[in-house]
Amino acid sequence: MGFLSSLFRSRDKPVNATNGSSYRFFLGGSTAGKAVTERSAMQMTAVYSCVRILAEAIAGLPLHLYCYKEDGGKEKALQHPLYLLLHDEPNPEMSSFVFRETLMTHLLLWGNAYAQIIRNGKGEVVALYPLMPNRMTVDRDSSGQLYYSYQMASSDTPTMENGTVILKPSDVLHIPGLGFDGLVGYSPIAMAKNAIGLAIATEEYGAKFFSNGATPGGLLEYPGTVKDPDRIRDSWNKGFSGSQNAGKVAILEEGMKYTPISIAPEQAQFLETRKFQINEIARIFRIPPHMIGDLEKSSFSNIEQQSLEFVKYTLDPWVVRWEQSLSRALFTPEEKKQYFFKFNVEGLLRGDYQSRMNGYATARQNGWMSANDIRELENLDRIPAEEGGDLYLINGNMLPLMNAGAFADINTGKEEEKPDEQTEEILELEKSGGRRRSKGTKNS
Repeated sequence: MGFLSSLFRSRDKPVNATNGSSYRFFLGGSTAGKAVTERSAMQMTAVYSCVRILAEAIAGLPLHLYCYKEDGGKEKALQHPLYLLLHDEPNPEMSSFVFRETLMTHLLLWGNAYAQIIRNGKGEVVALYPLMPNRMTVDRDSSGQLYYSYQMASSDTPTMENGTVILKPSDVLHIPGLGFDGLVGYSPIAMAKNAIGLAIATEEYGAKFFSNGATPGGLLEYPGTVKDPDRIRDSWNKGFSGSQNAGKVAILEEGMKYTPISIAPEQAQFLETRKFQINEIARIFRIPPHMIGDLEKSSFSNIEQQSLEFVKYTLDPWVVRWEQSLSRALFTPEEKKQYFFKFNVEGLLRGDYQSRMNGYATARQNGWMSANDIRELENLDRIPAEEGGDLYLINGNMLPLMNAGAFADINTGKEEEKPDEQTEEILELEKSGGRRRSKGTKNS
């Protein structure tokens, strides 16, 4: 048994490292010859647009804290300290929108988002401050317990010196992206650096091409011996290169001849390459192309469906990742049984006005939405309960749901009223199919 125990260790408690620490996707040089970092990638309009769309979408969604009710329903926990913290102001220096936008940007560029949890003497969360992912490392101690190492910088606060601060997991809100061990995420920029590097190289080529006045490079042929080629080259570039010299007439002397040698942009499929790289970057972040300005394959018939798919297949996984990470880091074990965070994405899933109204009418007439439920989704003021705003109605006479069966005598246990003599006689005739006879008439 001792021999086997030396071969196998607990999978969830490796020593001195996280499970995925040996798998790294490094930033830096790409096969296109361009260095790719988070900051250089953000200078690409497609990357910037994708990151901005997702960061602003997560930051702009209403985030509420709910608690379970005894009847199985839920209600907003407005009195809980975390409600104000996440909904309005995580710390005195930033709003909830800016805080979530910052963390989501970190998550998209570095694959991880970190925030320091500040607690009071009672252990209650009183503030959340973002931490830079590129200065954070996640490791395990000799007993297999996780800890976070954060490299401080003088720019953080003038009262702190450079050094490493060790943080416990209970002091860090960590939202990991896609990774191999579930503990540390990997940077989408690093994983797709070759695609982004090609886009950077293509854009730089276009910029240099037009900076030369859209004139391709070439050879200056001279019949004799050139004594000072650098002087001739510099003189040519000064007089005829650059956008400011576009359209000038070149004067060649002493038998000199100019021969272009570069491939024309249309032959190198320059525009097609740039367009493809935009779609490639959109694919990395799973963003519909029309949302970053590429309307080539969008039409009135499918653009709404593409927007709904963005919410379902792009935004929803990030929302769930946020909700579960917030609950795991900020709640006590007892609070996890009673409270939960919820992003409201219903507003993004709404269709056009006519479709919404038809849907509301169906829900209203079938008794599973009240007037106030509908008005809340449309951001309208509530109707007072005494005026019927909370009533659930069904078709027919639009009766309150609780009174829908009030006039039915089936299985109610009520005693039926005995019909009078005339009514009883009519019922008997109807059963026998006969005709009513007058009193005293004899059978023929």
